[in-house]
Amino acid sequence: MRRAHGARAARSPVARRFALSAALLVLAAGLLHLGTTHSGFTARSSAGAASFSTGVVDLSVPAAGPGNRLTVDATGIVPGDYMERAVDLTNSGTFDLSGVTLTTTASLSSALDTDTTQGLQVSIDRCSVPWTEAGTPPGYVYGCSGTTSSVLSAQPVIMAGAALANLTATTAGNTDHLRVVLTFPPAAGDSMQGLNSHPTFTFTGSGS
Repeated sequence: MRRAHGARAARSPVARRFALSAALLVLAAGLLHLGTTHSGFTARSSAGAASFSTGVVDLSVPAAGPGNRLTVDATGIVPGDYMERAVDLTNSGTFDLSGVTLTTTASLSSALDTDTTQGLQVSIDRCSVPWTEAGTPPGYVYGCSGTTSSVLSAQPVIMAGAALANLTATTAGNTDHLRVVLTFPPAAGDSMQGLNSHPTFTFTGSGS
């Protein structure tokens, strides 16, 4: 029998099901391919952890000896006497300092440290090179072959947080050669006899 012009041959239900199944299979394969592609976009990169450490603020003085005579006692002093003591102050830390202060306290106290007029007075000088020591303890005297500068002007021996000037130990690694002078005022009266005082010097550096 002849097929009419323009007419399509009828497909069997099996043929239609096969064609539809093939189309679904192609679509499923496409979806599977897209899913695989998206999972391939994930990427990771790791870098080694950096190391961090803190700096150190540290002011130090040597053990008792030529670089630290503050531990040497003075006995039998009378009005008008003065005592010179050398001490090296070193910035042993890793930071430069914005400043250094001095606080003094007395573990054994008397009018020698509480009387601000007749009691002990203290001043501090710095030498650009180590002080030259002469005399015998407790009567040390010191000379400077370099340049001297004032670190602390004369004031009563007990103080809190007094700012020190002209120090190089504000820079890490530097040492200042200091001479501490304790003076017993000439005007001290008889009431100052037989007294004792044990002053302690504490140098404090502030980080910049």
